Amino acid sequence: MTGEVVIRASQIGKQYRVGASIVEAVRAFDLEVRAGESVALMGPSGCGKSTLLNLFGCVDTPTSGHLEVFGTDVASMNEGDRSALRLRRIGFVFQRFYLLPVLTAFENVELPMIEARVAKPERRTRAESLLARMGLTHRLHHRPHQLSGGEMQRVAIARALANQPRLLIADEPTGELDRKTGASILNLIHELRHDGLAIVMATHDAHAASLADRVIDMERLAA
Repeated sequence: MTGEVVIRASQIGKQYRVGASIVEAVRAFDLEVRAGESVALMGPSGCGKSTLLNLFGCVDTPTSGHLEVFGTDVASMNEGDRSALRLRRIGFVFQRFYLLPVLTAFENVELPMIEARVAKPERRTRAESLLARMGLTHRLHHRPHQLSGGEMQRVAIARALANQPRLLIADEPTGELDRKTGASILNLIHELRHDGLAIVMATHDAHAASLADRVIDMERLAA
């Protein structure tokens, strides 16, 4: 791969205190992800997939090792810096969609652009273009309860792309969908590599993982 290095993790670890005990969620993990590349973190619940996504998405910081995202040491950033990076350069897609029920599809996609202070004409152009790309031109003014599960996830993907991120973090993005709908969503996500996005996805589904350029077996690493 010759693209920009988006994530560089060297021997990173993450520990949590639970009562009097220390839980080691991730231990001595190495990974490099470049622009235009997709990586699947595969394994059962509890193996550290979501912890790694939180680290790569700058939601959390490692307790050991060295992690750079877009060339910046994550541990050196304060919460404001990490929040700004998440808003403008990282998109998130989750299992449960997390669309705001009082907003239309268009308004849900527009929201992160409002937070990023994108001008209104540009917001409209981007939102309409993204929803058209998702095949949802006819659903712009529908609220989440009027959409199918697959349509809601497509809106969520459009929202994740609203601020033109260079890294997409996907946490079990097909976990709430039937197999056929899930397959179409997976194909859509992996097509985004052609836009130069780096994609890191957590999954326990072998088919979902098979579409990625690389698969990291978290269960084997933990053994």
